[in-house]
Amino acid sequence: MSPQVKRSVKFSVTIAVITFVLAAIFSVVSESILSNVIWLIGIAVVFIIILIGVIFDMLGIAATAAVEKPFHAMAAEKVTGAKEAVNIIRNADKFASFCNDVIGDISGIVSGAAAGTVVLQIANIVGHGDGSSFQLILSVVMTSLVAALTVGGKALGKYAAITASTKIIFFAGKAVAFIEKNFKIKLLPENKTAK
Repeated sequence: MSPQVKRSVKFSVTIAVITFVLAAIFSVVSESILSNVIWLIGIAVVFIIILIGVIFDMLGIAATAAVEKPFHAMAAEKVTGAKEAVNIIRNADKFASFCNDVIGDISGIVSGAAAGTVVLQIANIVGHGDGSSFQLILSVVMTSLVAALTVGGKALGKYAAITASTKIIFFAGKAVAFIEKNFKIKLLPENKTAK
């Protein structure tokens, strides 16, 4: 097996494990929040989960669209986040895979499950639970709304990611720098190959 294939398999297995853990965390947190709040706050939680998915999808697209040249001068002047922005761009495949596939897809799945919980809460309050036509209609409306907001939000995010990739990746670089400095966590490997 070639070294490139080994690296690809290792990354795929790692990302699958990370996805499993994060999906479990997202599900437990969202379900525990939704089980203890009124349906109005539940809807807000669903919209927040959708927003997280849209933002991370935008970050992933921006990483693949950005070029590192604008960040070299900033990195030479030790501007916070510039070196990390270059590193994000050089690791665009891994960064985009994590943002789009892991966080983005988990958000889509969890927002659907959370919407189902909200539908059950509303149906029980109104007194039309247990598979009534009201619950069915509410479920269809809620599922359609979640899908429309997710797809529409991601389409808007993709446009922003392509047209403002430098600004978005610079912001992401600052966020990575903050996390690495304050929490002593290395988020991205050093990649010496220029894009």
